[in-house]
Amino acid sequence: MQSTVSTPLARRRITVTHLLDVPLPDLLAQTGVKVIDSSIGDYRFHGAVVQRKTGELLLAMPAGRSEREHDAAARYLLAQVFDVDLPKLSAPFLVSEVRSLAPRGQM
Repeated sequence: MQSTVSTPLARRRITVTHLLDVPLPDLLAQTGVKVIDSSIGDYRFHGAVVQRKTGELLLAMPAGRSEREHDAAARYLLAQVFDVDLPKLSAPFLVSEVRSLAPRGQM
């Protein structure tokens, strides 16, 4: 997505205040992140961010969670993706980064 008016927020530095204060739908629109329902039903799964080959970011969130849980998990995952300095979550929460090992163009 290109804009002649301004650079998408995702390409600029996102502050902690902005990440935590902006309504989530607005933050998602500003960063260009698309939310999709995840089929993972495990109660320990709180969401994932996936970057497609096109560069598009997808936020996969489990269905059926409370609005508060959805909001908190989404913001924390976005903080990880956009390198916003938030304290690490305590156990039992775990954030993992998975990178493809396949050569580019073979996925």
